Amino acid sequence: MLRKDAGEIGTQENEGLQTVCFTWRQLQAATNNFDEANKLGEGGFGSVFKGELSDGTIIAVKQLSSKSCQGNREFVNEIGMISGLNHSNLVKLYGCCVEKNELLLVYEYMENNSLALALSGKSSLKLDWATRQKICVGIARGIDFLHQGSMIRMVHRDIKTTNVLLDADLNAKISDFGLARLHEAEHTHISTRIAGTIGYMAPEYALYGQLTEKADVFSFGVVAMEIVSGKSNMKQTESSDHIWLINWALTLQQTGDIMDIIDPVLEGEFNRKEAEMMIKVALVCTNSSPLSRPTMSEAVQMLEGETEITQVLSDPGLYGNDWNISKLRGTDTHGSSSTSGLTDQTATTMKSSVSGANLYPLYPESMILNSTVDFSSPSL
Repeated sequence: MLRKDAGEIGTQENEGLQTVCFTWRQLQAATNNFDEANKLGEGGFGSVFKGELSDGTIIAVKQLSSKSCQGNREFVNEIGMISGLNHSNLVKLYGCCVEKNELLLVYEYMENNSLALALSGKSSLKLDWATRQKICVGIARGIDFLHQGSMIRMVHRDIKTTNVLLDADLNAKISDFGLARLHEAEHTHISTRIAGTIGYMAPEYALYGQLTEKADVFSFGVVAMEIVSGKSNMKQTESSDHIWLINWALTLQQTGDIMDIIDPVLEGEFNRKEAEMMIKVALVCTNSSPLSRPTMSEAVQMLEGETEITQVLSDPGLYGNDWNISKLRGTDTHGSSSTSGLTDQTATTMKSSVSGANLYPLYPESMILNSTVDFSSPSL
């Protein structure tokens, strides 16, 4: 049924790539002509549809607009990044399709949508503590594989709960590699335009453009804290101020009330030792200094109780003062070229730029922003 090509998509970056190429007719039939009833979600670059191949395989089809050169780059980048990756905590890419002015990615179907949706309380899923622990460790293992377990090392750059999908058994699988960048061992950091999601980006990357694997570690720390607390990385207060979840956790730790951060939905039914460990791992992973953060391999060992967790605290003020969110959200409404792209789950009218749609977007309005901020700064 499937045919294999060299995978050429009209760009040198994809030259020689071996991947499965689906025909337009196959995917049209699988999704019932991309019926709205089969739509799983919609994001900045298009829609995601559920489909069924003729052999009964259930798939998710990610549709990107070929009219956008940025969409083309993300399409090629995502195929190149994950076509050869095979890990139980990474979403499997089955193949692609380039026909009829469409760019389509075909993934394995995730029955339980995204972690963000499960934590939001907007789904029928109720995540007990054992499941949350399994999900957190699974995410850590997936990122660790990207950093040092595969033949090519890479930095994902957009680890967040909407990019963590859950299969039928609630196993965590990392998705959306459109922003990922290769990391060569001889380089201390990667020089690249800034792109990611506000609230998950490491300060040294968001403010100075320095990208290393420790940026993913920071993002993981935020996700881990969201898992244990059941709260988003930002919460809106009556005064319309944004309070960073990590900032709140650090304040609670300093007052000796850190267990107050545990998700009340659990109703006290959780493993206290594991919960304390997850909180500590989240805090050490979000340390303001990248040198003080563990590697993802070390984070896995910490979560599994194999390694002692070093108590390194950041200044809670970091997340309230040093991050100038209004500057990070500055946008070019005319769509001209810019120096950075940032996704923000609270943005509702921003224009789309670099990142593609999440497989199952919880926030359809979440988009990449065309920032006009100058991030050129001396190295840390």
